[in-house]
Amino acid sequence: MARMTLAEIKARPSSIDWKRVNATTDEDIDRHAKEDGTDNELPGLPYPTPATVRRHLKLTQKEIAALAGVPVATWRNWEQGRVGLDPAVRTLLRVLWREPDAVRRAMVA
Repeated sequence: MARMTLAEIKARPSSIDWKRVNATTDEDIDRHAKEDGTDNELPGLPYPTPATVRRHLKLTQKEIAALAGVPVATWRNWEQGRVGLDPAVRTLLRVLWREPDAVRRAMVA
């Protein structure tokens, strides 16, 4: 197994087109979701995806992260599948999907 130093990793060119990523709007995401059939909760799934919940509630990532009480980076990681969703997160997604007003009431300090 080849090992790389942090300096070597940082020196490698990124394959991510950040201009394109940052230019993607919620409308683009909604259109893509409709095109690939993920715009609604899929039947048979035990919980909706984070992106599906956010689109369902018509919130930005910043707004849904605040509602859920998590950093926006955490919500983005969930949406982009960079981290697995533990049972508590899956439960939160189900509650946000079915009872968003209950979550809003519960999160009021």
